[in-house]
Amino acid sequence: MTKVIGVRFRPAGKIYFFAPGKFNIKTGNKVIVETARGVEFGSVVTGPKEVADDRITQPLKSVIRIATKDDMDKEARNREKEKEAFEICLEKIRKHGLEMKLIDAEYTFDNNKVLFYFTADGRIDFRELVKDLASVFRTRIELRQIGVRDETKIRGGIGICGRPLCCNTYLTEFAPVSIKMAKEQNLSLNPTKISGVCGRLMCCLTNEEETYEELNNRLPSVGDHVTTPEGLHGDVQSVNVLRQQVKAIVTLENDEKEIREYKAAELRFKPKRRKKDVRLTKEELAQLKALEEKNGVSKLDDN
Repeated sequence: MTKVIGVRFRPAGKIYFFAPGKFNIKTGNKVIVETARGVEFGSVVTGPKEVADDRITQPLKSVIRIATKDDMDKEARNREKEKEAFEICLEKIRKHGLEMKLIDAEYTFDNNKVLFYFTADGRIDFRELVKDLASVFRTRIELRQIGVRDETKIRGGIGICGRPLCCNTYLTEFAPVSIKMAKEQNLSLNPTKISGVCGRLMCCLTNEEETYEELNNRLPSVGDHVTTPEGLHGDVQSVNVLRQQVKAIVTLENDEKEIREYKAAELRFKPKRRKKDVRLTKEELAQLKALEEKNGVSKLDDN
């Protein structure tokens, strides 16, 4: 076991472990640490704790110092310089006629490097742009291409739920999201309803996936044959996953058919085999493709 603290460099960013060293560090403190990018200013989000050695990437670096007022002032000045750097880079991109969308600019704490984050449809030859920027800033320049989900995480926004985006507030890493999750949860397969601000499937589809998988395993599928508590036989017409209720068309003694509702636990049916995924029908795939083309939404399956 090793004693570590957790440090974050961006809001909702990944947490990195550092050794507290001789300092008495508490959650909420600002610290100066050395990273692969250089000296950085970070916030302590988890206080000193013991973690297993296999969870640590060696060598584990120690905190240089707890941030002073001068360090905080320097960090504030860096944030202002980043705004100016962003505008300069934007102008240079237009000058070179590059098909790229600038997202953010970031100075390392020691000003040893300026990073520019951008999105683009394909590979971009930005060698001349880097030379141009290096002549302006007189420091190391790094251009980093990111995806649309990372762009949304940096910029933030409001989701269709009316709340700030999960990726910008608390989600430290992106989990794989699949269209099959939407089907498992009986959601509309309309891309505009299940896609986030970034145009990809909403990350929150993963929040209840495990619960829906468990509940669906207790239910018959639509079209399955069931036996009711009265001993009648019927075919499942629809299911309510959260209420664990089943509507079935049952055949009465006089051969008449009637729709009745039952608790799933009251019915006898052949249990489902646990599936690794949920297959989409040809009709659903065709519907999704048509909606993608109509709404301009693509890459609905992030797996």
